[in-house]
Amino acid sequence: MATADTAARRPRHAARDYALTPLNVYWEMTQACALACRHCRAGAIPDRHPLELGHEESLRLVRQLAEFGEPLPQLVLTGGDPLMRPDLLALIDAARALGIEVAVTPAATPLLTREVLARLVEHGTGGLGLSLDGSSAERHDGIRRVPGCYDITLEAMRWAGELGLPLQVNTLVGAETADDLPATYALLRTQPVTRWSLFFLISVGRGRVLEPLSPVEGEALMHWIYEVSQGAPFAVATTEAPSYRRVALERMRAEGMAPEAILRTPVARGFGIRDGNGILFVSNTGDICPAGFLPLAAGNVRSDHVVTVYRESPLFRALRAPERFAGKCGSCEHQTICGGSRARAYAATGDPFGSDPFCPYQPVVAA
Repeated sequence: MATADTAARRPRHAARDYALTPLNVYWEMTQACALACRHCRAGAIPDRHPLELGHEESLRLVRQLAEFGEPLPQLVLTGGDPLMRPDLLALIDAARALGIEVAVTPAATPLLTREVLARLVEHGTGGLGLSLDGSSAERHDGIRRVPGCYDITLEAMRWAGELGLPLQVNTLVGAETADDLPATYALLRTQPVTRWSLFFLISVGRGRVLEPLSPVEGEALMHWIYEVSQGAPFAVATTEAPSYRRVALERMRAEGMAPEAILRTPVARGFGIRDGNGILFVSNTGDICPAGFLPLAAGNVRSDHVVTVYRESPLFRALRAPERFAGKCGSCEHQTICGGSRARAYAATGDPFGSDPFCPYQPVVAA
């Protein structure tokens, strides 16, 4: 059994060059899941994919991740439902033995029990991710399409608190959920939450049937997120909404915050991170992609080394050069800290280097 050795309890945001090593590696361990969520990126299915990475292939992937060197990335085990993998604990052990921090994002099904969470903790899991897409069972289960998910999620939150397992709660942001976010926030304030991540809808997978916010609505919501973050008892972050960094930066400057103080804020830790730059995704069949929402394979772990693909593939290298992006994103003065959502640009136009259509900001063009 792996132990929580001190080598793997290094600061999460230790200085690193994102051209050399990502902050987070998301591994879609399996496509299998008992839920049928309306916005599922993975297009999850009831059974495991026949070409899913086997145990030995999975071990090889984990060992390759260690070759990124210090500071190592965090490994986020996702799906589908990672609890559908019978070798989940063995793979966590393998990662922890190499000093890799591990977080798990299980689905809220009857497989998710207090005993399962306790075993995850015993095997060195350092974080739990749960999804909550509404402040009530009607709201949440309406998204997840399986009755009872809301109750299981709240119970799992309580168990995480009892077990001392750091908890991130992920919430979908779209036209269907935006009006309920204040109530969801109020609910989360009563739970043992470490981090609240708001996932702005990308129209991929089953998420194509949902309606995103308009750019103007999104900008207004980002101001609300900033205001909430100032008094929240947990960290508040956004996913696939890098323009939030611009909004937060503008607010902090308007409040008279000094540049050195801005750089110490939680939002500043995300400056520059985007799909393919600080983020790496491996699919259940081994495809190596810049992000789960940007399904462009630059290689496959069955034939390619994941470190080499991340550092040297033309796709990843291009994603780390925002000055080469098209349209507004390529000329924006905030391109270094933001760069736009590459996944949304690709979903909207078929070009991962195009402008993010969600951002209403007009760059300042030098005369």
